[in-house]
This record gives sequence, structure tokens and C-alpha cells, in this order.
Amino acid sequence: MPQMGADMTEGTLLKWLKNEGDSVERGEIIAEIETDKANVEIEAFASGTLGGIVAHEGDVVQVGDVMAVILEEGEKAPPKPKQPAASGNGAQPATRKDVTPEGEVRKDEAATGRGEAGEQAILDRERAEESAERGQTSPASREQQAQATAQTTPAPAADEERIKVSPIARRMASESGVDLASVHGSGPEGRIVRRDIEALVSGRAGEPGPRPMVAPEPEAADGRKPAMPAPPAAGQVVETTRMRGAIARRMSQSKQQAPHFYVTVDVDMSAVMEQRSRLNETLDDDSKVSINDVIVKASAVALKRFANFNAHYSDDHLVVLPEINICVGVALPDGLIAPSIRNCEQKNLVEIARASKDVVGRAREGRLYPQEFDGSFTITNLGAYGVETLIGIINPPQVAILGVGLVQAAPVARDGQVVIAQVMKLALSADHRAVDGANGGEFLAYLKQVLENPLLLA
Repeated sequence: MPQMGADMTEGTLLKWLKNEGDSVERGEIIAEIETDKANVEIEAFASGTLGGIVAHEGDVVQVGDVMAVILEEGEKAPPKPKQPAASGNGAQPATRKDVTPEGEVRKDEAATGRGEAGEQAILDRERAEESAERGQTSPASREQQAQATAQTTPAPAADEERIKVSPIARRMASESGVDLASVHGSGPEGRIVRRDIEALVSGRAGEPGPRPMVAPEPEAADGRKPAMPAPPAAGQVVETTRMRGAIARRMSQSKQQAPHFYVTVDVDMSAVMEQRSRLNETLDDDSKVSINDVIVKASAVALKRFANFNAHYSDDHLVVLPEINICVGVALPDGLIAPSIRNCEQKNLVEIARASKDVVGRAREGRLYPQEFDGSFTITNLGAYGVETLIGIINPPQVAILGVGLVQAAPVARDGQVVIAQVMKLALSADHRAVDGANGGEFLAYLKQVLENPLLLA
């Protein structure tokens, strides 16, 4: 079980995408796991044959414990270690299925809540099952397929067999009382996915397909406001989700252990907004640059000069990181995650825009990679809500976080005259154990200089 983030201690194995005995290539997706923050696809770390599977779907596995081994040609699997997966509460390990006295396979509630990653694998299995039903495979193949399916997949109810729906969409529909038969799926081959249920619950079921991705200014990190759940009723007791619990632990740890100090500055964004507008006229939709993309690029430029902010503080020492991996806050219905855009120091503005759209989109779908949970600096942006100033809480073990407000017209003094300019407030929260107030002031002053002189973004 890999570790995604400094605070992760365990993860739930949701699905094996490869079976024991299958050949795998280095970098190939072989499994999907669930952490406190999101669902993550796990890549094979080497090429070979998948063998010695220890962890089963639904098991909660401690970080560092063996889930399976990858064997080289001619290598035999070692004896399977006796390390029962933890259930998180001292109970028996949660498994994806169990058998009733009548021998009927049913779904265990502990295995629900999966994301939409692995959709293609599910589709492939469904196509194989449909082919078997049409008699397109031999009787022996059909029997083997049925046995494999019975061992790994809970039998759906009769009215669900004809409906293609992702696991998380099925759970959301059940919790919201939505009849899946009435939902028009916008996923692959008409599959019902998360956004379809969200649209229906929010009263937008009449809209075909996914909701629009583009929102007018002001904009969030990815150009749109997230869909938020309905507020609880008065007097309602709301159970804490795993994600909310993880956020509570991390933020409490940060405020208790890291002595925060704060530095704010007003930035004249007029020149960079004009340059951005002209640039976007030449780009396709997938490459258009958002305000947040500009902030990411400018921060990368500043972090190259002030490397002590591109660092982790741990055990009374500062570790300056060789790569600039900037995390961007993404609001989800269940909470907030901050996946990283990798190697920002090597990317131009358009490349950052494309990378940002990709990582934010996959974060919403629960398809992040393990390395995207770790970053060296975080940007959090509430401009989409008309917020002028945002004071962030540091994401440990990082040293600082940059809060971004909306860009708005405001009077400024320029060459002895009062003019109307496009102004944005930035707020830097930093760890006083690692850096001092003067360091924060220098960093923010240089970041302001970069943003007010767009040529420095190159």
C-alpha cells in the first residue's frame, strides 16, 4: 500500500484491475484504492506477472503492507504473509462480499463509496458478460467467466442488471432516493456517473449530458464553481465523512504545530489580464488560461528565486525540494483536496493551463495518481465567490500557502493620478519555524512584481 500524502496511514483496496497470473507492464494501472481524500489508481512499479495477492477488494490495508507481488519470469511467489488487513475499528477486515447461509452473494456495505476510476475495466467485463449471454463464447469459457464473476462481483438486483451505473453514482442515488431507471447517463455507453445524479438532485435533470464547465468571471482554480451538497436541516446530526475527518486532523495539526504569520499585498492585474485576454483569443478551449493558471506560473517563477518557500519543514529541519510541484485547491461536495501540478518550473503558461485542467478534472472524478497528492507549495482561490481576501491554513509539511481573492475594478494611484485598475489581493500564510516575516515580505513583493510585469512570466 503506497502512501499518498504525509498523513495517510491506511487505504481501502476498491478494485483489482488485473487478476492473479496476469502479465503487467511497468506504469500500467493495476488497482484502485480509496484514501481519506480521494480514489487513486495504482500503477505497477515493475513489469512481470501479478501474483501472491494478499489484499482483497474492500480490505483496509496499512501503508507499507503487501497487497500483492510482481514476479519476474520464472520466479515463484513467496508464501503469502499472514497480515490481516485492518478494518479501522478493530473489527474483522471489511470485504467486498460475503455469503449468506443460502449461498447468495451480496454486497457488503463496507465496500461501497467507490469513485468512477476503473470505468473502462467495468465496461470490458460487462461486454464480456453480454457476449456470453448472446452465445458468442464457448460453454467452457462462459462457465469460467461466470465463476470469476461470482467470486469478484456482487450480484446486482434484477432491476439493476440492465442499468450501467458507476459505484459512486449508485451510492449517491440510493442516499438521495433517485430512481436509476429515470436517469439519463452521460458517461461511456450511456453509463450513469456522479454528475448525472448531482444534476438531478440539484434540479437540473432536464439538461442533457454534463453540466457546463465554463463560468463567467470571477473564476475558481479550474474556471467554475463546484457543485455543493444541500445544507443540513435544522437540528440534523451530520456524521463526519472520511474526507472531512482527514481535513479536520490536518488543519488542527497545522494550526497547533506551525506558528503561522500572514502577509498581504494588493496587485495591479490590469496588464496581465489584458495579455491573458489576447492570448486566449488564439487558443482552443483546452488550452485557455485562467487567472489561477497565471498565479501558478508566477508563483513558480517566485519559488525559483525564494527556494526556502519551496520546501517541507519536518523534525526541526527544512528540506528544500528540487522540483516545484504546486498544489491547487479543488472543492468537492465532500470537502477539499489539493492535487499538485508537477514540475511547474519547466512549464510555460499554456502547459500549466492544460495540466491544471487535467489534474482538476481527474480530481473531481477520483482518478488522481499517488504522486499528485504531494506538493511543495499550495494555492487556494475563492475568487469565484466574490471573496476579496483569503487567509489560508498551511498544508503540512509545506512551508506556506497563498490565498487568492477576486480580481475587481478599484481606484489606484498611478503616476500621480487616480485611475481604475483591475486589482487582486494576495495573502501569504507561512510557517515561522521555517521562514521569517521579512522573507515573506520579499517573496510576496517579488510575486507582485512578476504579476504586474507579464514579461517576467516567460
